[in-house]
Amino acid sequence: MLKEILIQAWISLRRQPTRSLLTMLGVVWGIVAVTLLLAYGAGFRTVLMSTFNAFGNDVIIAWPGTTSEQAGGERAGKPVHFQQEDVDEIRSNANLVKQVTPETVKRFAISHEERVANCAIRGVYPEYGELRNEVPSDGRWINSEDVADRRPVVFLGARIAKKIFAGYPPVSQNVRINGIRFLVIGVMDAKFADSSYFSNDDESAWIPYTTASDMWDTRNASVLVLSPVSRDLDAQARAQLIAAVAQRQHFSPSDQRAITMFGQAETRPILVGISYGLEFLLLFVGSLTLGIGGVGVMNIMLVSVNERIREIGLRRALGARRRHIRMQFLVESLALTMIGGMVGVILSIGLGAAIGTLPFLGPAYEDTSGKVDIHMHVSGEIIAASVLVLVIVGVLSGWIPAFRAARLDPVEALRYE
Repeated sequence: MLKEILIQAWISLRRQPTRSLLTMLGVVWGIVAVTLLLAYGAGFRTVLMSTFNAFGNDVIIAWPGTTSEQAGGERAGKPVHFQQEDVDEIRSNANLVKQVTPETVKRFAISHEERVANCAIRGVYPEYGELRNEVPSDGRWINSEDVADRRPVVFLGARIAKKIFAGYPPVSQNVRINGIRFLVIGVMDAKFADSSYFSNDDESAWIPYTTASDMWDTRNASVLVLSPVSRDLDAQARAQLIAAVAQRQHFSPSDQRAITMFGQAETRPILVGISYGLEFLLLFVGSLTLGIGGVGVMNIMLVSVNERIREIGLRRALGARRRHIRMQFLVESLALTMIGGMVGVILSIGLGAAIGTLPFLGPAYEDTSGKVDIHMHVSGEIIAASVLVLVIVGVLSGWIPAFRAARLDPVEALRYE
């Protein structure tokens, strides 16, 4: 039965090839709009979240403050200092803190031959690299041997490496930091993070924490860098860290001024909401465009019903039921939209490949690689979403004409001139 309906639908569409073609063009335009707008939204979300995640893996930065409450006989206004003993206390008693490491920061001149730049020199431990996504584009990150042996080695941010080496490969070269010779062991890949502290990572340099101790007093760390065991346990991990430090330094765990924290937990839902909200808006706009094509399909199908009233009456007289007539016109409507949709999807893939990349954050980061620009990639998920919208539009476009045809009285239809 279905095979006969499909054959009849094909014959009906061939009767008016020009009209069918023009109707399908509206659908083609609509599906191209839906697909490319979804591709733009997906590209926007990818760039937005990649620059956000570049900051770290669910990382939290803890800043020492000043107590504002009296607790345990201690006066208010006492400065809080992060020390190695605090890190040991956190590792022993804060089981929801996955990793924690101190960081110390000073600004010094860094030079190679005649080129000099001023940047943040950051003393860290090896686990810091995993926490903050410090990925080398060349060379390696700081390891435990560098820390244990207090080696004068340095890992350079992408932009600072470009400034002092002018495109020449920095790895295995020597630089001077505050007059002390350091060996460059690695260079960071351009990070494109949308947030930072102390200094942009691309314009920073990292040395082993123990090596930093030979250059300045690192007894009190500048900040603590940590991550929770799970993204859902971010708040509990923060509370455990504060409690551990408060116990050792004798201040109230409820003192909100003693330790200040910021991390990704606060802003992630906002960015996710913005990105998906934009995608929904673009899908809505594209669907409206496709809906206009659907109105064209509906109009043509209504015209087709009026032209085939006697045919409908004859079919009913020969035993066709209302559901058969209804199915006939629904299949014709879906055939128009699906053929136009397939052409539109193929055209969208071609246009997406031709457009390639659209400017977004590249100019802001002075980047010409296109890594932080919007890539118009038409993925399988986008095609599936477009086809789903297409099927809905096709069914809705054929629903009214199909029911109108099915409700015709056979006797009156046979008398129709």
